[in-house]
Amino acid sequence: MKSEWKVYSVQELIDLDMLEEPMDGNHGGIHPKSSDYVSSGVPFIMANNLSNGKVDYDNCAFISEQQATTLRKGFAHPGDVLLTHKATIGRTAIVGDEYDTIILTPQVTYYRVKHGISNRYLKYYFDSSKFQQTLSNWAGSGSTRAYLGITAQRKLPIVLPPMETQEKIAGLCGALDEKIYLNNTINNNLEQQAQALVNEYCSSTNSEVALGSIMNFVNGFAFQSKSYQKSGKYQIITIKNVQDGKIDSQGAAYINEVPTKMKAECYLQVGDILLSLTGNVGRVGIVFEENLLLNQRVAKFTSPKDVLPLLYFYFRLPETKTSLETIAKGTAQQNLSPIETLKLNFPYDENKAIILSRDLKPMFDSIVANNIESSKLAQIRDCLLPMLMSGELDVSNIDL
Repeated sequence: MKSEWKVYSVQELIDLDMLEEPMDGNHGGIHPKSSDYVSSGVPFIMANNLSNGKVDYDNCAFISEQQATTLRKGFAHPGDVLLTHKATIGRTAIVGDEYDTIILTPQVTYYRVKHGISNRYLKYYFDSSKFQQTLSNWAGSGSTRAYLGITAQRKLPIVLPPMETQEKIAGLCGALDEKIYLNNTINNNLEQQAQALVNEYCSSTNSEVALGSIMNFVNGFAFQSKSYQKSGKYQIITIKNVQDGKIDSQGAAYINEVPTKMKAECYLQVGDILLSLTGNVGRVGIVFEENLLLNQRVAKFTSPKDVLPLLYFYFRLPETKTSLETIAKGTAQQNLSPIETLKLNFPYDENKAIILSRDLKPMFDSIVANNIESSKLAQIRDCLLPMLMSGELDVSNIDL
């Protein structure tokens, strides 16, 4: 670490008037409940609403402005740095200017800088592996009740280089994140265009078909959890990793040796489309990473005729998920197995399908390519962060 860099505790930065006292959301009876949620109003931000360094307002809850006035604390404003500290530990975001005020749950703390600290630098410092490890250790993240309250957070160490260095570190990481954000924006536009094409096609024809007649399915392998490791060559993709629109490998278990009985089809390829068969059934996601293996209760599907059935599932995700939930079996846990025999309203006209497939395939390929690029950029950022935060990578001669 460079000699001019200093290590402060959060409390020392508060005492130096460089940082306001961190604050989380309201606890106890005053904490808003799900019955209080409204369709629009003041965003009520939980840990799962912090995604890719930003606040996800599309999937958050809202409370009324009237209820917000009754709360005592947890009011975050544009520019605040957010950090999750309960259950889901270590997610970060910077509050944008979409709303003047947002309300936090007790899972999330805001850090509001006053002077001498770049809020973007502070966010990336929180993202760094060393800080994340410290936070994880102090919060007891091996427990289901991982938690680091406000009082304990005041003892957390924060490394502060000179302001110019802070801004250069933030600028380097920010440039990578801005490209990732641009890729996500492009993909959102492509998906909207594709959904419009699919919806237009669906309005012209409709028929009920057995899914096995238009697609082939590969069910995953029953891996033994006793063989799981914290790191290794391959990651095991389970139903929890199948998110709406993507496969999120975060938290997936690892193995080094592939079981001899596993089918070759359980090796996942970039661009594969997966479907969750139990639990939260009907989630469809695309694979954007390599060295992933398919676990049981998740299906990979391909089409023997053309690509439309696959792309229909992906680009009609909300409607498809609702349909599959309706026909899923079971009460304690829904189940789509055997998937091949299930019947779904699927508009299939062979001539129109060929034309639509030609239009959709380039969009799908661009979405996959953009996500692969974003994944690589995120890996570069995460590799740079430890070197930047330790001073090992000198940024003094870099012009931004």
